[in-house]
Amino acid sequence: MADRSLRGIRLGAQSLQSEEGVVFMERRATTYKCDTCGHETTLMFSADAEPPQTWECRNCGADALLQVDGNSVKLEENDEKAARTHWDMLLERRTREELEELLADRLAYVRARRGAGDDPTRERIGA
Repeated sequence: MADRSLRGIRLGAQSLQSEEGVVFMERRATTYKCDTCGHETTLMFSADAEPPQTWECRNCGADALLQVDGNSVKLEENDEKAARTHWDMLLERRTREELEELLADRLAYVRARRGAGDDPTRERIGA
């Protein structure tokens, strides 16, 4: 076993694996051009992958547009839904009139617990 030791090798500096039998995926160069600063960025993508239409410019941070045959592509508008807020979801379940009624009932309950009743002067003072 001593004759098989790894003496003299720099661990981590060299790979013990060979590249025999490894088939690399076909790749293609994709170019993005920034309209703000004019910087061009070239990235490698898999040949069967669809590259994104925009890429962040490394110089100025603006959106660089994908170049196809030397021309910028026209951005496609996605039909993605806008993010719904809690208020939007609440309005899907109840009408505004129902919400006003529930609010009035809940305020009356809270005021009764505090002993405020329907005294308008206490409401203005904030007690």
